[in-house]
Amino acid sequence: MSNLENLVVSLQTILKPLVLAELFPKVQPLEVELGCGDASFLVELARRTPDRNFIGVERLLGRLSKLDRKGRRAKLANLRGVRIESSYFLKYLLPPHSASALHIYFPDPWPKKKHRKYRLIDGRFPALAQAALTPAGVIYLRTDDADYHSQMLEVFAASNHFRKIEMPPALTELLTDFERDFNSKGIQTLRLAYEAVDVSPL
Repeated sequence: MSNLENLVVSLQTILKPLVLAELFPKVQPLEVELGCGDASFLVELARRTPDRNFIGVERLLGRLSKLDRKGRRAKLANLRGVRIESSYFLKYLLPPHSASALHIYFPDPWPKKKHRKYRLIDGRFPALAQAALTPAGVIYLRTDDADYHSQMLEVFAASNHFRKIEMPPALTELLTDFERDFNSKGIQTLRLAYEAVDVSPL
């Protein structure tokens, strides 16, 4: 497919969930990156995994323009971008239990104590994620901020909807733009992964 349409979704409403079958040529498992940056990670993941669909979520139009440009250049029919705030996307636009994986890499750490209430991964996040994920769906997390890493650990330890797992090596080796920059400066990547578990009563 050489002449792909614009890969950035034109939202007709932000009050109803997306109809995923209208976004992609094929119905196949969906993965979502919340805060996709310059989309270098997601474009490469979509290129390597043609049997899955991918949505990158970003607030900044310039970053989504990069997703569109890189994705069309790579002729990726399995990639789309949505311009909106990540927690709103999870709560209102992503159909329930439709994502097999959520990728959240280097979210804004909001390092000042008075600003930590703005962090994406907080006490409310596991419930949002559990509602978005398919059974046994997975959350992949990366950060360079030790305090935020500790908060992520605490948040998921307090939830009985997830269990800690190892991040697959094939995913670990695929770096984001921020990660390459941080690693070149000697800044370590802190990684976590969690799988949704069935806690319904027997």
